[in-house]
Amino acid sequence: MRVRNLNGATQKECTGGSWLALWEAFSGQTAYGCFAIGCKNRRSVGGQVQKDSTADKGWYIVPLCEECNKKTGQDLDIWDLATLVPAHVGEAREKQRAKQPAPSRATALGSA
Repeated sequence: MRVRNLNGATQKECTGGSWLALWEAFSGQTAYGCFAIGCKNRRSVGGQVQKDSTADKGWYIVPLCEECNKKTGQDLDIWDLATLVPAHVGEAREKQRAKQPAPSRATALGSA
């Protein structure tokens, strides 16, 4: 599957943790290596990519090594079976967390 690397995962920060943690949480998988075909590096970030498609301009997260993630604006071939997690799920999760009231001091200390 061909994707375009968007921005080195630094412009648009994931405020609820790392992009890689978001990918693992929503894909239900653990990444052990970079998903770029031919790369043998261990993954270390959740790279932000777009599909090579004129119809789908959504942003997605996929595990990449730092070296591949620095290829901003370049096309990458990733594994066809790679799970792409929409980047907007992280934004939705943050909005939901912001709406939840902070726990009271008694609740946080474990007493009722």
